[in-house]
Formats: sequence, structure tokens, C-alpha cells
Amino acid sequence: MDTGTRKIGESLPRSQASSVWQLGDGFLAKDLQDGARLPGQTTVRRHRLALILVDLGIIATATGLAAAAFPHRTAGYMCGAVAVLWFLCLAAYRSRDPRVLGAGSDEYKRVVTASLITFGVLFMLGEMLVPGMEHGFFVVAYSAGLGGVLCGRLALRVWLGRQRKTGRCLSRVVVLGEKSDVEHVIGQIQRKSRGAYLVVGAAVLSEETTDLTVDGQQVSVISDVQSLVPSLNTLAPDAVIVAGPVPGGSDFIRDLAWSLEKSGADLVLASGLTNVAANRIYACRAGSLPLFHVQLPRYSGLKHVVKRFLDVVLSGFALVLLLPVFATLAVLIIRDSPGPALFRQERVGRGERTFMMYKFRSMVETAESELAGLEVHNEGAGLLFKLRKDPRVTGVGKWLRRHSLDELPQLWNVFKGDMSLVGPRPPLPTEVAAYEKAVHRRLYVKPGLTGLWQVNGRSELSWKESVRLDLYYVENWSLAGDFMIMLQTLGVLLKPHGAY
Repeated sequence: MDTGTRKIGESLPRSQASSVWQLGDGFLAKDLQDGARLPGQTTVRRHRLALILVDLGIIATATGLAAAAFPHRTAGYMCGAVAVLWFLCLAAYRSRDPRVLGAGSDEYKRVVTASLITFGVLFMLGEMLVPGMEHGFFVVAYSAGLGGVLCGRLALRVWLGRQRKTGRCLSRVVVLGEKSDVEHVIGQIQRKSRGAYLVVGAAVLSEETTDLTVDGQQVSVISDVQSLVPSLNTLAPDAVIVAGPVPGGSDFIRDLAWSLEKSGADLVLASGLTNVAANRIYACRAGSLPLFHVQLPRYSGLKHVVKRFLDVVLSGFALVLLLPVFATLAVLIIRDSPGPALFRQERVGRGERTFMMYKFRSMVETAESELAGLEVHNEGAGLLFKLRKDPRVTGVGKWLRRHSLDELPQLWNVFKGDMSLVGPRPPLPTEVAAYEKAVHRRLYVKPGLTGLWQVNGRSELSWKESVRLDLYYVENWSLAGDFMIMLQTLGVLLKPHGAY
């Protein structure tokens, strides 16, 4: 049978077991329990082994460089102490936990935290026990080691992403709940989880149905809730996701957890807080009552000061480094069509303050006056005007837009303080005038040279999805998240999607 036409949730014959991969230590299907292994388990073990070997190699190299740069009679012992404690801290902070590999910034946060603790402890011990120990040893070992470990993790994450695109290293899940909640969760998994999960079935609570269709893809309804656990024997999921509120509340969840104990599948609760990032949710207790504290977003403070400092430093460095590129592009634009190299347009920034935004001109000089005659052909979403084949775009402009090079002069806007390197898309005054009340929250932070909108499809996004991404960023941004978006932007520039 052609696996490309198989419905999600349809069980695979044993001859095709090699196409089933899973993440974690989920239980094995009944016909695989006699000593056999799902291929995904082997792949995950290999990935974790690769992480261990890469971490060990980089730590050994970094400590060796530090010892060579700052020789000392106790350097050998210090190298051994750094390597052992660093490796143990990386393990203690679960930096190789399958749940954090391949998506989000949590893996990198754990690596940085473990590294800081390692060198904090060793620096204090070194001061007390090894008089005369060069401080430079710790500086070199820490900077080289941390940079190397993070780069190693990034390289292995790229490899893991490629494996997941081919259907490997996926965590198999069954989604349970009311039909609308199940469809929402499956849609988010299929669109936003970067391939980390494979939905192998659904259990719908109140409606009798055999199939769901989510984003054009069929999902098999494997059972009702009562017969869920027996049905898991043929699917071998790693987890059952409870989507939204369920009849019976906490009693239902408790009974489901007990029922899943023999299967070995994890129980995952999907939060109804769809616009709240995980790092804003903290678990606490009041007696035996679990509570979840949601941190409210802040739009000022030290974190914003650091963000502005990084904007100035990085944009200033980029402006100097890219001067030859700016000059070359300016010459190409002027030679391609009459008009200046730069295009200026009024945009709205933080607090509804207007500013003049700069771009390389990618259209004919009369583009603004010709807009009215093209509005009838508008293909853009919501308040945005877009045409896939806009006749006003010049020959050089098509290439500039495809690779987002027309946006480079906005580095000057970032340096001046009108914009940030990462943020929501900078809107036109006419767009802001038509905003609904909630959409004005986009203006609580500075607009960005890049952002979630750019790394998630750009012009291919619907207006609703574009607004949702911008509002999510406004309330949940973090320095680590900005770093991840900038890394993803580099990939988008090399392989453009949704830019026209």
C-alpha cells in the first residue's frame, strides 16, 4: 500500500514497521513486545549518544585550550574537575531530555544554566584551594566550551529536524477531548510543532464519528473514551493529549492516568491558555491543590534595556559590515529603473508614534500613485495589500524581495530606535486606523526587522494568523526567543517562502 495515502491513525503492517519512529520510552505495541524495538527508540538513543559524545569532545577541547593558554601545575586537575562537573551538571539539568530536544529554547537555557553553575562553583573552589590559579583559565574554558556546546546542539537540532521531515524521530500521540478541542490541538500540532509529533489517532468524547478532517488531512477516530486504553495496544503512542476541558473534570483525568499506567504512555494536558508561553506559567501549591501562576507581560524594565542595547550593538555592527553590500545594491537599483535607491514610507511604531521607515526601492518610482488602480486585484489578507505578480515590481526588485534584501536599510531604523531587530511587522497608518481594539496591542512594543510573521510564511499567512503571531510575540517575547527567531530568519533568507 502507498504510505503516502494512508490516513493518520491507520495501523501499519509489520512489514512496514520501519516507517514508524517514536521519541522517548513509550510502550511497544503487543506484536512488538517480544524483544523487538520500534525504530524510533533506536534513533533517539543514537541521538542522545551523539549529544553525549559531542558534549564530551567539546568540553575536553575547551579545557585543553584553557590549560594550554594558562599553564599551571594544577591545570590537569582543574581540567578534569571542570570536565566532570560540567558533564554532570548538563545531565542534572536534563539538557538531553527528549522532551526539550529539537524545538524551543528550553534546551539552550538548560545548557547555559548548567554551565553557569559549573563555573561558579569551580571558580569559588579554585580561589580557595588553588592559590595563584589564573582567572583566564576559567574565561577561556567557559567561553570556548559554552559556545562549542551550543553550536553542537544547534547542529544536532538541524539533523534532528531533517530526520523529522522524513517521518523519523517523531513522538506518537493520541488526542482526546471534545471534537472542536481535538481539531484545534491537532491543527496546532500539524502546523506549529515543527514535526515533533505524529498524531496517530483521536478519541472524541461526545460525537459519534469515524474520521476528522484537519487542514485537509484525515485523522482516524480510534475509539470512544471507554475503549481508549485497549485501542492503544495497536498504536503504541508515546502520549495521550487531553485537549481542553472534559466531562468529569479532575476525576476523569485521575482515572485516565490510572488507566494509562499499564500502557506506559504519558498523559499530557493541553492548556487552554493559547496565547501564553510556557515560560510565563509557574506551578505552585496551596496544600494539595495544584495552582498555575500566569506571569503578566511587562513592557518596560531591565529586559527591555538589554534588548535595546543588543539592538544598538548588532545593528551598528551590521551597518558597518554591510556597507559594500549597500553600495552594490544601490547601484543595481538605480541602473535597473529610474528613481532613487532608497524608498521612504511612514509607519507606526511603539505607542502609535509614527516614523519614517527606509527600504531599498523594489518598485517603480510611481508605485504609490498606481496603487489605487490595483486594489481591485488585491490578494493580501485582511488589511494588507499584496499581489503575487505586482506589475510595479522591478526586475531587481523581485530578487530583492525574494531574499528580503530590500529590508536591510531598516537596520538604520533599528540603530535610531524606531524599530527593533525582532518584533511585530511595522504597520501603515491606514492599517492602524482600521485596527480592532485588541489588535492595538501590537503597538505595545517596537516593530521588528524580522519576527514570527517572517519565519512562519510572511505573505502566505492569513490576516488572523498574522495578528495572532504578533500578539503572541508582544506578550511572550524573551531574549532567548529573539535569538531563535534571528537564527530562523537566516534560514528563511537562504530558502525564501511567502516573500513576493
